[in-house]
Amino acid sequence: MSGQFEATADGGAALALDEVEISILRSLAVQLLELVGPGDEPAEGDDPLAALFAEGPSEPPSDPVLARLFPDAYRDPESRPGDQDEDARTASRDFRRFTENDLRAGKRENALAVVHGLDALTARADGGAVLRLTAAQSRCWLGTLNDLRLAIGTRLEVTDDEGGGGLYDLPDGDPRKPMVMAYLWLGALQETLVETLVR
Repeated sequence: MSGQFEATADGGAALALDEVEISILRSLAVQLLELVGPGDEPAEGDDPLAALFAEGPSEPPSDPVLARLFPDAYRDPESRPGDQDEDARTASRDFRRFTENDLRAGKRENALAVVHGLDALTARADGGAVLRLTAAQSRCWLGTLNDLRLAIGTRLEVTDDEGGGGLYDLPDGDPRKPMVMAYLWLGALQETLVETLVR
């Protein structure tokens, strides 16, 4: 294995990681969990049916990363958030109210699967380990890798139009350089994991 996901015979994926890579992935997944939030899990004794129909927020998050992870459903991608017509704003608020809690729960479950998978690794003599995922675990990892890239890309202000906007040629002393390297690495992991799932 050469630092990328490879397909396994059982339909899953495997990835060799060193100690630093394990630490980085775990740290990023924990930060994602903190960003998405703990969620409003029903307390013991609460009506589970009522929790199922609990309404979420109706306004988009103010944090640009959360706004990217939970975008408005009815917005022209070319328009600015305030440029929607009233019907689109109403539809977006309604959609968000009834879906954002579930979306957040799904992102939390995926990120927790990543953390638990990394915590369960058995270290080799060199301190690294081989991560082995089932097909279902691979989908959780894929979701989290995507969320992490969106979060880092938003913080770095990467846009589709710019193709990186010079971020790929930053000098080593630039404080953004480690995040750019993480962004590129996560992209390579995501791409190779997708390849294992479509085989």
